[in-house]
Amino acid sequence: MLNRIRTTYHEYPSVFWVLVGSSFIDRIGGTMIQPFFALYITQKFQVGMTQAGVLLGIFSISGLVGSMIGGAITDKFGRKGMVLFGLVFSALSSVSMGLVSELSIFYVLAVVVGLLSSVADPAHHAMVADILPEEQRAEGFGVMRVAGNLAWIIGPTIGGLVASRSYLAVFILDAITSIITAFIVFRVIPETKPEVTEEQKTEKLLDTFKGYRKVFLDRPYIAYILTSMIMLLVYLQMYNTLSVFLRDVHGVPPQGYGLLLSLDAGVVVLLQFWVTRKVSKRPPLLMLALGTLFYMIGFSMYAFVGTYALFITAILIITIGEMIVVPVGQAVAARFAPDDMRGRYLAFYGLAWALPSAVGPAAAGFVLDNYQPELVWILAGILSAVAIVGYLGLHARLRDRFQPQNMAAEKKAELS
Repeated sequence: MLNRIRTTYHEYPSVFWVLVGSSFIDRIGGTMIQPFFALYITQKFQVGMTQAGVLLGIFSISGLVGSMIGGAITDKFGRKGMVLFGLVFSALSSVSMGLVSELSIFYVLAVVVGLLSSVADPAHHAMVADILPEEQRAEGFGVMRVAGNLAWIIGPTIGGLVASRSYLAVFILDAITSIITAFIVFRVIPETKPEVTEEQKTEKLLDTFKGYRKVFLDRPYIAYILTSMIMLLVYLQMYNTLSVFLRDVHGVPPQGYGLLLSLDAGVVVLLQFWVTRKVSKRPPLLMLALGTLFYMIGFSMYAFVGTYALFITAILIITIGEMIVVPVGQAVAARFAPDDMRGRYLAFYGLAWALPSAVGPAAAGFVLDNYQPELVWILAGILSAVAIVGYLGLHARLRDRFQPQNMAAEKKAELS
């Protein structure tokens, strides 16, 4: 086992592992806050979940705008500066959210924080794609995902203990982790932006933003984004709708739901890298269809089963799909992008996450409140089937372009 870990470590450049470690530290800070954010809002400002949900929606929409801005700036000026800006601003915004005492001010803060704290997201993803060769990117994103899930195991535990005494202390701890991460990035991680032509160097910033038109006109990529949106409308229900459904329909307490998420995170930590290594050798769009098939089975089960043991079974099936879909999906988005437009392409991929995050919970809540609650999971199964068809269609159209790297190399050798 130790030999396997050592071998895996040496397969990747050292700067990648520094990026993984720094991201892990930053994610611990974020996961100390995220599970308790709604509790903080409702308790401090004495409001209901409606207002908390509106604030979460503001964060999501303004974050999307920030990501699109950040994608263009990342392509124009580089990755490292954007990452550092995002980390420092994240630290300042965390302390601000812990100190603000008026709900009206918090709404304004949500717009500013969502906008500016998300500008670095495309730079983070672009760094991974810059550092790793194409054949290692899916595995690399898988490793980043393992680090993120480890943080989800550690962060909420610390956050829960600290929040029971002081929410402000939680925000301060998050700020400290961001500053530590910024220091590591500043001292150790170099600029990773690929070399550009002289024409690209003299390109005006406005022209860089106009480059989003090229992204929008990339029809296969837009089809990929739309298909991913449909798939993510289903997947993201695990983090909001499922808890309410299990509580109201089956009487599962919050601790029971929390155990399901902990089980999901633990399985990802144990198996993510192994799964990604297996699927990275196969056609990626077919693997996305396969992962979405696991979503279809797992989420649909909640419409028909009623025991906690079967709830666990369903979450394990979903987790298998998750381990396939998330890293492969990010790698495919990076593979669509030309080197000089990687930030903008990956920012556009943020649409696939942001819009379902903003729309999905409200749409599912409408169904839960007005129809048979099991209908949510039947619709989830239908949407998954639509996404599967979309991925299969894209595979048929882009089969040669998206061959696994080992197959592409063999074919190139045969031709030469």
